[in-house]
Amino acid sequence: MKTDCKLCKIKSEAASKLSDSEIEQLSSNCILVQFQKNDSIIRQGTFSTNVAYLCNGLSKVHITGPYHEQIVRVVQAPSYLGLPTTFGDKVNQYSVTAINTAEVCFIDMATFKSLFMNNSQFAYEIMMEVCRNELEVFYRCANRTQKQMRGKIADVLLEFSNKIFNSDVFIIPLTQEEVGNLIDATRESVSRVLTEFEEDGIISVNGHEIQIQDMDKLHLISSKG
Repeated sequence: MKTDCKLCKIKSEAASKLSDSEIEQLSSNCILVQFQKNDSIIRQGTFSTNVAYLCNGLSKVHITGPYHEQIVRVVQAPSYLGLPTTFGDKVNQYSVTAINTAEVCFIDMATFKSLFMNNSQFAYEIMMEVCRNELEVFYRCANRTQKQMRGKIADVLLEFSNKIFNSDVFIIPLTQEEVGNLIDATRESVSRVLTEFEEDGIISVNGHEIQIQDMDKLHLISSKG
């Protein structure tokens, strides 16, 4: 589906720095694609010819390691996907899969690089996003290796509540096995801790729906690790 970037209400902070002529150039070299749950947006090991911008929905970034597949992070729209590939290797080093119905704008790589080279404000905003994403991965790696299981689960619940859904009540978009993959734990461990949190009155669980009942206690568990 062709798009008019000038009319787009969810364009990135970087795109907002483009001139009218550059916006027209962007519009002529991008296409909007809709994905359903579990559809592959980016495949690890494939040649990259586009920059992907997640306009709507949620996606998971995952990488195939020597022993199993690891979920690195959950990405909420709006956000760029695959920026490291844009500036580095031309082969995608990780996969991105839709968690729910998602819309992704694919931007021609040559066009994106031209805008990056010729518009310093655009380039600055792109580099700021790369840095934010890198720091997030660093913090997640530290928490994954240093926190106890209750602290890890608390972090996941707080991320969904405060950063993704902005609500104390939400549907977990990942299976318990996927949550375990995200924090290096077994599905059984995830289930056990969620049950403990419910017994302690921190959360209530109704199927996949979570309601946080004691946010202060959840923050305390997260901070103590």
